[in-house]
Amino acid sequence: MTRAREQASELARALEALGAEVLPVPTIRIVPLADLTALRTALTDAAAYDWIVFTSQNTVHVVCDRLPEWGLAARDLARMAVAAIGPATAQALERYGVTPDVVPPKYVAEAVVAAVVARGAVQGKRFLVPRAREARDALPEGLRARGAVVDVIPVYETVRAAGDGSALAAQILGGTIDVVTLTSSSTVRGFVDLVGRAAATSSRFAAAVIGPVTAASARELGLPVAIEAEDYTVGGLVAALVRYYGEGKGGKGEG
Repeated sequence: MTRAREQASELARALEALGAEVLPVPTIRIVPLADLTALRTALTDAAAYDWIVFTSQNTVHVVCDRLPEWGLAARDLARMAVAAIGPATAQALERYGVTPDVVPPKYVAEAVVAAVVARGAVQGKRFLVPRAREARDALPEGLRARGAVVDVIPVYETVRAAGDGSALAAQILGGTIDVVTLTSSSTVRGFVDLVGRAAATSSRFAAAVIGPVTAASARELGLPVAIEAEDYTVGGLVAALVRYYGEGKGGKGEG
């Protein structure tokens, strides 16, 4: 399991409840940026924006945890329309008391654009998009293509988790790891960096990915993608694993 440590418990509990043996090996860490001045300026003038779009739980935590320092509260976000990329991000917002106005049926950036546009014309509307330092541009580009004004503000970065992956690489090459779960493009890259290209592309395990963006990153780096969630959530990934083994496809590296 390659998720960042602070995000891994839900997936671990679900798999262990089904009898799986889980080996947590975080390949990335989530690090808030030291200088969040741009975010503070944007949020203290929330009237300047019509929408705020959250594309991950990480962004929710970074933004909402900083609000008290700036004399703000989560309810101040409701001055804008709020979009969340998926149910996990929506639930993170709700824990801070914010109910999103839009949660698309598919949990990718393109679906957020479509769901926001379905609410009405975005021509001339101002969007605030706090996000990771490195992220796909499908969301801001999609909104701009429809005439929106979009301010993208990086608020955190993903960095490779410290550690020596040689022991894990040996386990993979020895055939003792059945599945590697991958929940973002950054976990894919972190996994390859940790264990090395030879182990990562060895086809000695089945890669289980949370959705099409992660799947594309994995295939680009040569990983054997065998399991892809239809519902791009932790629950969807677990369901895909159950389906895979229920259909008797337990051989390593299939797909």
